[in-house]
Amino acid sequence: MNNHGSWLTDRAFAAERAAGTSFDLSECVREPIHRLGGVQSYGALVALRAGTIAATSENASALLGPGATVGAPADGLLDAAQLSALHALADADTGQTAMMPVQLGGGWLDVTVHHADGLLVLEFEPASPAPAAFTAFYPPIRAALVRLQQAVTVVDAARAAVREIRAITGFDRVVAYRFESVDGPGEVIAEETAEGQEPWLGLWFPATDIPPQARRLYERNWIRVISDVDDETARLVPEVLPETGAPLDLSLSVLRTVSPYHLEYLRNIGVASSMSVSLLSGGRLWGLIACHGNAPHTLGPQLRAACEFFGVALSLHLAALRERDDTAARERSRTMIARLIERIAEDLSDPAGFDQVLECDTVAVRLDGRTSVHGADPGPEVLDALWAALPPSTAGEPWHSDRLGEDLPAMAAFTGTVDGALVLPLSDTGDRVVWLRRERTVPRRWAADPDRPVVLGPHGERLTPRGSTAVFLATVRGRSAPWTATDLAMAVELGRAIMQVALAHNRRLSTLNSELNRSNVDLDSFAHAAAHDLKEPLRGIANQATFLIEDSTDRMDEATARRLASIQRLATRMDELLNALLYYSRLGRTDLHREEIDLDSAVAKALEVAGPRLETAGVRVSVSPVATVKADPVLFDEILVNLLVNAAKYARPEGPRTVEVGAATVDDEPAVYVRDNGIGMPAHLREQAFDLFRRLHARAEGVDGSGAGLAIVRRIVERHGGRVWADDSPGGGTTIWAVFPL
Repeated sequence: MNNHGSWLTDRAFAAERAAGTSFDLSECVREPIHRLGGVQSYGALVALRAGTIAATSENASALLGPGATVGAPADGLLDAAQLSALHALADADTGQTAMMPVQLGGGWLDVTVHHADGLLVLEFEPASPAPAAFTAFYPPIRAALVRLQQAVTVVDAARAAVREIRAITGFDRVVAYRFESVDGPGEVIAEETAEGQEPWLGLWFPATDIPPQARRLYERNWIRVISDVDDETARLVPEVLPETGAPLDLSLSVLRTVSPYHLEYLRNIGVASSMSVSLLSGGRLWGLIACHGNAPHTLGPQLRAACEFFGVALSLHLAALRERDDTAARERSRTMIARLIERIAEDLSDPAGFDQVLECDTVAVRLDGRTSVHGADPGPEVLDALWAALPPSTAGEPWHSDRLGEDLPAMAAFTGTVDGALVLPLSDTGDRVVWLRRERTVPRRWAADPDRPVVLGPHGERLTPRGSTAVFLATVRGRSAPWTATDLAMAVELGRAIMQVALAHNRRLSTLNSELNRSNVDLDSFAHAAAHDLKEPLRGIANQATFLIEDSTDRMDEATARRLASIQRLATRMDELLNALLYYSRLGRTDLHREEIDLDSAVAKALEVAGPRLETAGVRVSVSPVATVKADPVLFDEILVNLLVNAAKYARPEGPRTVEVGAATVDDEPAVYVRDNGIGMPAHLREQAFDLFRRLHARAEGVDGSGAGLAIVRRIVERHGGRVWADDSPGGGTTIWAVFPL
C-alpha cells in the first residue's frame, strides 16, 4: 500500500502535486463525512432516546421552541400522537427514511425520521401546508415518468431525465453523469442548462473528485441536497455521543452538513446550491444526476421525495436498457462464436474473427509456444514481455486489466502501445487467446475556466478546475477502455466452446491415432517382410548372372556380356534399395534412448564412417559452436552420417568445399544444422527431397546412392518429436535444419 492510501494511486498523488496545489488529496479519503457533527441551518435536528432528547442541533430551540433542548422530554416538543406516528414511520418497512408533516406552534413543519446509533433522529424543515403537496407534484412526475419510459437508449433516458428534473426543480444546470467503473472517472452524458451556461456535455471528471466514502454514501442515500454552499452549519449538541464516543452518524440525514472540501470545490466552479440523485445498478453506484444552482435553493421534502422516486425509476429503466443492450451484444458475440467454432475446429491458430467477439485493437493466439496476431501488431518484443509478465492462470478463467502498466509493471515501458488486455487461458501450459486494447484517447475538457486562480480556503489550497483537469489527464494515461461484464462473460463462453471443440477433436484424434498406429505397425511389418523376402531371390538372380559370366566368358558375345553385367548392376541397386527399406521400416519400431550428446564428439564419431568420402571429395568439416543436443546417440549418428555423406555427394565442382555442423535455437527450441556450400537444390523441390527413394539428381550426373538418406533423417527427427527442413546456405549450397524439442 502507498503512503497516502490505497484509493489514491501513486500516479494520481504525483499528478495532484504537479497540478499546482500543495493540498494532500488523500486527506479527503480519511475525512468522516458521515460524522461531521452538524446540519444545514435552514432546518433543525432532534435525536430521541427513550422519550428524552439526547442530541439536538444548536439552532433547534430557535426553530422549534424552548422544548428542543438536550435532556428535555420529547413530549414537551411533540404530542403523544405525533410521537407515536413518527415511531411507527421509523419502524415501518418504507425504506431507510420516512417523512410526515407536523403542526408545531401554529405552523407546519416537515419531519424526516430514521434510526441512527440507537436513536430516533427527527429532522425538521419549514414547509407549506401538507395537503397541497400531492396534487402539486403528482401530475408533472407522472408525465415525466411516462416520457422517460419512451426512451430507447441509455443516453436518451439520461436526456429525458435531466430535462424533466430541471423542469421540476428549477436548477440552472442538471447533468447526468456516468461512471466508467465502480471506482473510476465519470463522463457527462446528458445535460439541460439555463441560458448562458457553459456546456458540460462530454466533460470527464477524475475519479479523485468523488472519494470512496462519498460513493458509499451515495449508495446508501439516494438524494443529497445542499441549499447554500455559504451556509453557517448548525453544530450538534453534544458534539460527541457519550455512548459511542463519536459524533452522531448522519449517513441517512437529509440535513447533513457538507465537507468543507466539497463546499470549496463547488465554490471554485461557481455553484451556490446543488442536489445529487444516485443512479444505482445492482446496488452499486452507476452514475449521478447532478443539479447545480447559481443561487441558494431550498427543496422541500415532497419535492426531494419526487426527485428520489424519479431517480429510482430512472435507475430501473437504465438497468433494463443496459440489460437489453448487453443481451444484444451477447447475442452478436454468440453468433460470431458459432461461426468461429466451425472454423477453429480445423485451425485454432488463426486469430481472424476473434476481434468480432470482443471489441479490441489486436487479437493474439498463442499455441504450443507460437503466436499468431490479427489486427494492429504490437511487435514480438511487446508480446514476449506480456507473456512473461502475466500471472499464473487456470484454463477457462479470464484475467483482465485496463491499466497494464500499473497492474504489470514490466509493461509500463509499452504504455501507449498496449494498455489493456483480456486473457483467456486455454490450457495450463501457456496456450491462450488475448484481446488487446490501446490507450483510450478522446478529447476531454473541463467545464470551468482553467485560468481561474486557485481559491484559498480555511485549510489552504483546494482542488480547483485547473487541478482536476491536470490530475485527470495525468491519471488516465496508460488506460484502455475498461472490460465490461459482458466482455468477460463472452470470453468465458468462447473458452467453453473451444474446450468442447478441443475435447471432440482429441477424441477424434485419439481414434485416428489408434488406427494410424495399427496401420503403421502393419505397414512396417509388411515393408520389413517384403524387403527381407525379396532379398533371397535377388541374391539368386545376381549369383546366376555371375555364374553365367564366369562359365561362358570365352563363348559369350559382347551383347550378352553387357546384358549380364546390367543384371548384376540392377541386382546390386535393388539390394541397396531393399537394405534402405529394411532400415527405414525398423526406425518405426526402434525405442528411443535420449541422452545429452556433445556435438564435437558426435561429429568425430560420424566422420569414422563419412570421413573417407568427404576426404575423397575434398570437403573440409567444421563444428560451430560448441553445444549439446538431447537425442538417441545411435540414431543421431545416423543423421550426421547421412547428411555428411550428402555433403560429399553434392559438393560443388570447384573448391573450396566446406560443410559446417552447428547448433542454434529456432522458435525457442534447440536445433542442429548441417550447412554445405555444394550444388544446392531448387527451392520448389526441397520438400520432395525428403520423400523415400526420391532423387533430385540422376546417376548420370555422377551422384550415387539410394535416395533414402533424407527420408531416413526426417523419420529419425520426427521420432524425436521434432521437424526437419532444407534451406539455402549463405553464398550457395544447402542447409539442413533439424529441431530436437526438449
